Amino acid sequence: MRTRRLPLALAAVPLALTLAALVTGPAPAAPVVPTLIGIRAAHHPGFDRVVFDFRGGLPASRQVSYVDRLTGDPSGLPVLVAGRAVLQVRLESAQAHDATGPTATGREAFALPNVMTVVRAGDNEGVTTYGIGLAKRTSVQVFTLRSPDRVVVDVHAEFATVSRKVYFLNRPRFLANQPPFFTSVQRPVQPLSPGRGVLDRMLAGPLPAEHANGLRLVRSRATGFADLSVADGVARVRLTGGCDSGGSTVTVAGEIRPTLRQFGTVDWVKILDPAGATESRTGQSDSVPACLEP
Repeated sequence: MRTRRLPLALAAVPLALTLAALVTGPAPAAPVVPTLIGIRAAHHPGFDRVVFDFRGGLPASRQVSYVDRLTGDPSGLPVLVAGRAVLQVRLESAQAHDATGPTATGREAFALPNVMTVVRAGDNEGVTTYGIGLAKRTSVQVFTLRSPDRVVVDVHAEFATVSRKVYFLNRPRFLANQPPFFTSVQRPVQPLSPGRGVLDRMLAGPLPAEHANGLRLVRSRATGFADLSVADGVARVRLTGGCDSGGSTVTVAGEIRPTLRQFGTVDWVKILDPAGATESRTGQSDSVPACLEP
């Protein structure tokens, strides 16, 4: 008679697995990825400081450089960031989220002499990227601090500024049908180019406290502006990127007109679409393109 040995072989398997577990021990824990938990910025004598606060250590790599444009990771598409210069901050290994969702702001405006906005461009596979929109390209210093863990970016800002008005939609007043629908706030701009400065600040959007009070930036699909000029009391500015009222009577024109009219040299404002068209190109009168009509 043939002896069946299969049960003995099967019985040996659990024993082998037990011995392997005793030899190898528990599986090693996954490495902790530093998590970005906040971004803050403040002005100090001669410079603006942007601080990236972390939990769980510091990213091993901190690369900060000027770029011609900010692109999304992994999409590769342009990311909107207001300003005359864009400083890219690439942090690896780092993440700006946890199991509950995002842990740091995706877009925030600041009313500092140089730093006007910080915008997230990527949070993918251990690489977190932000863009810092600046009023002026200047020298930069980067360093880290501990207890708590921080990556610090100091941007030179030792230049003169003046305070000027920027207008945003006042959403509570608009919803209640209580004109005026646009409210002004103060922003620092460089005195030699205040018109360009206020439009840059407008596109950076309201500060967090202003947003909490109901102020909103209406873009009407525009991503920026170009060809700003003033002659004979008429300011002309061309929208870039896009132009669409969405059928609304409230558009980016309601922000641009009072923002530029605050200057004594501007009586009328002509807004052009990205192709350079507007309803009344000449004469002393306001004008908007057809794309901003309801």
